[in-house]
Amino acid sequence: MEKTRDYWYEEQSGIDHCKVPSIVNDFNANYPSIVDRFYTKLYQVPSNKPDESQQVLFHSNRICLVGLAKDHVAFQKGIRSVSFEVGKCDRSENKVSGRKKSGGMILQADSTIALVTCQDDTVYKIRSCVQGKLVEVNERIIADPELMKIEGEGYVAVVMPKIEHCTTMKAKLLSYDAYQTLKMK
Repeated sequence: MEKTRDYWYEEQSGIDHCKVPSIVNDFNANYPSIVDRFYTKLYQVPSNKPDESQQVLFHSNRICLVGLAKDHVAFQKGIRSVSFEVGKCDRSENKVSGRKKSGGMILQADSTIALVTCQDDTVYKIRSCVQGKLVEVNERIIADPELMKIEGEGYVAVVMPKIEHCTTMKAKLLSYDAYQTLKMK
């Protein structure tokens, strides 16, 4: 019977009997996250409510992840619940199909996607920030609102803008550097 070995060991390879180096030695703690590598961070800051900023993660394939910016006032107050029932419409019932995402709800940049209720019963609207089709909502944040704090995981919705609207949309939103400069004022 062969003795069990530790998972992190170097073993003889079956090809040319060369040693395969351990992957542990290649780990880089400062390697950029998936969000930093593949998404452009854009922000919308309402002029009349500067503490209610939102983040849009724009991927090169046009997919936009819409969520709250890390310094949104709702995080300071503590988020109790998230609801996709907006007026007469329940965004969680959105169904899309096919490559063109037919059947997706059409959103304007100021359309409300969800409502966030804080511990002190304050309700904040989460706007689309992007004109396009609603591809999906993140139903995981209903059960665990704390997920919203994790960049990339805690998005509220996925929106796909039309190709012809992408340049205009990016021009209307703030870049990461412009957002940081605005927050320092």
